[in-house]
Amino acid sequence: MGATFLVCHGAWSAGWAWKKMHKPMQAAGHRLVTPSYTGLGERAHLADPSIDLETHIQDILNVIKYEDLRDIVLIGHSYGGMVATGVADRARDRIAQLIYIDAFVPEDGQSLLDLNEPARQRMQELAKTGDGWRVPPNPTPPDTPQADLEWLTERRVDMPIKCFLTPLKLHGGRLTLPRSYIYAKRITPADTFGQFAKRAKSEPGWKYYEIDASHSPNVTAPEALMALLEKIVSNGLYN
Repeated sequence: MGATFLVCHGAWSAGWAWKKMHKPMQAAGHRLVTPSYTGLGERAHLADPSIDLETHIQDILNVIKYEDLRDIVLIGHSYGGMVATGVADRARDRIAQLIYIDAFVPEDGQSLLDLNEPARQRMQELAKTGDGWRVPPNPTPPDTPQADLEWLTERRVDMPIKCFLTPLKLHGGRLTLPRSYIYAKRITPADTFGQFAKRAKSEPGWKYYEIDASHSPNVTAPEALMALLEKIVSNGLYN
């Protein structure tokens, strides 16, 4: 029986960015659920200054509730690692395992900008120069094919700054469910996610993997990502 993968997508993005993963998931017998957060993707018309990390955690919790999802393989990509950590905390009985893909891994009380301090001033200034509450998208990695670049650029939208400033609140203490970290090896000079790769390699409770791809393998390396996700799920982490 296949697994149910539920994606917490990255910033400025939405469920649409996982389009290339649906066919390989289906071919492997799995279900892939890719909701979009409030204010992004097809829900961009709902954007407002009050949207924060908690809004996005609640978005995904409601998908779990109303779709009655169980034994979930929860994926957090990039900013989605913040969301996935909050979701896993509050739906512990529904999550079989948690997979971070080049993602932030917060502790209780940490915001994304606490984990990415070098970006704090730039992001806050970008929000101020616009309408005061939104941050435009980061550039895509240089190895993104032109067709993908056009596809992404047309669909990515500005993100409420509060999403990056809101500290994560863990309600049930430290997470103990099986966790895997996938580190994308084609890094930027900042190597934002190297700190989490290091943690996953050294802390107990983690499985660590690498992928020869840039930051969004769901776009630039879907086949390699699918093979890796299959490997993680088949490694018996349900036990």
